Amino acid sequence: MKKIIAGLCLIGFSFPTLANDCPDVLKFMKRKLNSQETVNFCSEYKDKAILFVNTASKCGFTPQFEGLEKLYADYKDKNFVVLGFPSGDFNQEYNDEGKTAEVCELTYGVNFPMFETIPVRGDDADPLYRILAEKAGTTPKWNFYKYLVDRKGNLVDSYSSFTKPDDADLIADIEKAIK
Repeated sequence: MKKIIAGLCLIGFSFPTLANDCPDVLKFMKRKLNSQETVNFCSEYKDKAILFVNTASKCGFTPQFEGLEKLYADYKDKNFVVLGFPSGDFNQEYNDEGKTAEVCELTYGVNFPMFETIPVRGDDADPLYRILAEKAGTTPKWNFYKYLVDRKGNLVDSYSSFTKPDDADLIADIEKAIK
């Protein structure tokens, strides 16, 4: 009986420690795009540099999917991931996740993780994007706005929609963030 009580006490004390080890930008579970599967960000992306991008299927910046996919392919084995979040905040996203997924996968060959459509600014902003905006001091101004977080969960910088995925400064920041 003493062993059981001691074991329960140890378990009770270890859970808060594990939760505290996770950066606040990773304390979320999100549903994958056009799927019922959810992802625990802490267990999946802890110790990775992350480029968070709010996306849209019907935007002049939509071709950035190609460059984002290239970034992901080039750095995914170096503790880096691109996470895409479709958003209808700028009225350029389909209401049908199936159509959004089709644009991502079939039109642009996206393999990096894409998640459910979420609001990224304003009073209804998803809590993840509230945290990112608070850290950066700015909300997304348009689609394909980017936030880079280092492997410890610290914001490196935010980047306008005009910053292309092959931008030299962005790539330099990613290379620093993965170290």
